[in-house]
Parts: sequence; structure tokens; C-alpha cells
Amino acid sequence: MPVYQWVGKNRNNEVQKGEIDLASEDAVRNHLTRLRITPTRIKKKPKDLFENVAFLQPPIKEQDIIIFSRQFSTMIDAGLPIIQCLDILYSQQENKTFKNMLKDIKESVEGGQTLAEALRKYPKQFDDLFVNMVAAGEAGGILDTILRRLSAYMEKAAKLKAQVKGAMTYPIITIIVAILVVGVILVFVIPVFQEMFEGLGGDLPVPTKIVVAMSDFAKDKILYLIIGAVIFFYAFSRYKKTAKGRLTVDATALKLPVIGSLLRKVAVAKFTRTMGTMLSSGVAILEALDIVAKTSGNKVIEGAIYNVRSGIAEGRTMADPLSDSGVFPSMVCSMIAVGESTGALDAMLVKIADFYDDEVDQAVENLTAMIEPFMMVFLGTVIGGLVVAMYLPVFKMAGAISG
Repeated sequence: MPVYQWVGKNRNNEVQKGEIDLASEDAVRNHLTRLRITPTRIKKKPKDLFENVAFLQPPIKEQDIIIFSRQFSTMIDAGLPIIQCLDILYSQQENKTFKNMLKDIKESVEGGQTLAEALRKYPKQFDDLFVNMVAAGEAGGILDTILRRLSAYMEKAAKLKAQVKGAMTYPIITIIVAILVVGVILVFVIPVFQEMFEGLGGDLPVPTKIVVAMSDFAKDKILYLIIGAVIFFYAFSRYKKTAKGRLTVDATALKLPVIGSLLRKVAVAKFTRTMGTMLSSGVAILEALDIVAKTSGNKVIEGAIYNVRSGIAEGRTMADPLSDSGVFPSMVCSMIAVGESTGALDAMLVKIADFYDDEVDQAVENLTAMIEPFMMVFLGTVIGGLVVAMYLPVFKMAGAISG
């Protein structure tokens, strides 16, 4: 349906304006009259020239999906029909891309599709986890509860992701700044000192000779260094996209001294939170494990979960294959075994996830506290070492003059 822009006056003679999707101008006029608004101007909304250029459209953020789920669950809980809920969400949505997507979802549901089927057309925004839980909610008549659980799950997952990113941001920025500063010193500052020392004559101290040699190398080979760095990062990114490369990188990441422990805790928290949410929502355990494996974000963890799925399909419990994988801590396996034996696996998984969320919080705090002084020492040693090396000849000359 075409979109119409309208301007009108209400009973208090106040000017109001807006947009609405209706079949014709007369339909818009009749709709406004029912709302006791006297239309003064109605016209078709002009087409956006860049409407079909994807990268120029505003992106749909994770927070948009979380808010959508929260609002949707509240309206469903209040007893509103799904179509009306989607219509309200569409009308108040400010993100143009999301608005168009909601319009298509609403039309699909009006055409006879289930909500899960309509959402499945947008896998980037609504992954298998979201769609399967919505399908379970529709089948069980608990869509409001499912959407509320989904929004809570996504909020916790987003918080977890933000914590890890926050912990990694500081050292990455510090290293990049250090490389830039050292590069500027070697290429532009050291040559000035070098010319001054050559004019004075005399033998240079060993540290100064090393720094001058590094400066000469950087000046002569800077273009090759930049090209080499670009080629290396490009080749690494290509290798990481292959199945073998991804497995190697993920396995190495889990074995890193401090970061590996943090990533393992994040993986456990994500696995248990996702499994607990899906099982409590009525998703079958084999289907839940398949979805959790795909959304794990780590090939080693994914392989371990698929082994668990195969074990359950053969009649084993979940705890035994998890313990055999060597990826998950023994405490997690023991708690899952207790959950299975008592018939409260979903509740036990949520408790484990809560515990590991706290563990991740503590690990991020410890990592940040450890990284800050380390980076200060690193920067001080590198930049301070360069400065001292360049001033050693000055101190040597001052000593010779005073002597």
C-alpha cells in the first residue's frame, strides 16, 4: 500500500501531521475524520531515491530487536492480537529499515503465515534461536512469556559481549598508538638527531647505534612494511574464513594465558544461558543443541556441542559427552548431571549461567586491572628507551667537556 503524508487540525485547532499506509487518499481522509482531525493537506510520500541501496539505509541494531521483543511481549500479555501489535510497532518505529521489515512481517502474517515463518525471512535480525523459540511460544500459547525470555536473554548476551569488547579495546588502542608513536619517532625524529651527531663526530654508544639502525631500516623500508602488514592481515582474514583456519584460531584463542580463560567462561555462560532459555520454552533438546552449536561463535565449542548432540541421540546423558570434550569445566558437567537426574535441567542451566556471568564480570575486572599497569610499563619502556638512547651521546659529550 502507498504511504500518505498528511497535515490537519484537531478539535482544539492544533496542527497535527503524520504518515499512514492506506489504499487511497479518500481512505486517509475517512480515517482522519474518524479521529476527529480535519485534513488540510494529503499527498503521497515521495519515493526515496536510495531506498534500494542497502548500505545507505540505517542498520538494525541488537538493541532495536531487544526493545521490539519487550514491547511485543507487553502487548501480547495485554491481550492484543498479533496483527494489531505489529501494526502499533510499525507505526511507532523510527528506524526506516526496521519499519519496512515490520511492514513486510505484518503483511506475511495477514497472508496466513505464522509469526515464526514471517520472522524466518530475516535471518540476520532473527536467528534460528529467536525463530524456534517464537514457534514454540505460538504452539504452546505462551508467546508473551517467550518474547519476554528472549528479550532478557538478548540483554544478558549483549552485556556479555560488551564486557569482552570493553576488556579488549584498551590494550588494542594502546598498542596501535604505541606503534604509531614509535613509527613517527623512528622516521621523523631520530634522523634529526642523527644529523646532529654526525656533525659533532665521535663514536656513538651501542644503544644509540641500534636505534639509528632501526631508524634507517624504517625510513628505507617503510613502504614495504606497510604493504607487508596489509598483505599479512588480508591473508590472515582469508585464512580465518576457512574451516581449518577458523578451528585453529579458535583453539589457539582458548589456550591463551589470560584471555583464553575469559573466553572459556564466556562460552560456558553463553551455552548454558541459551540452552536453559530454549529448554524452558519447550524447544526439543536435540533441536536446541543444534541451534546452540551454530550460535556458539567458536568452532571448538561448536564441535563439543555437536558431540553432545550425537551422544544424546544415541541414548547418553548430556553430562557425559560434555565431560569427555575437555572444553567445559568439571563443575559445569556435575551440575548438569544433577539437573538431568532431578528433572530440572533448564533451571540448573540458568543457575550455571548466572554464576558464570558473575565469573565473567570478575575476570574482566581482573584483566583490566592487570592490563593497565602492564601497558604503562610497556609504553614507558619502549618510548623511554628510544629517548634515553638518543640522549646518551649528549650525556657522553657533557661528561667529556666537564672532564
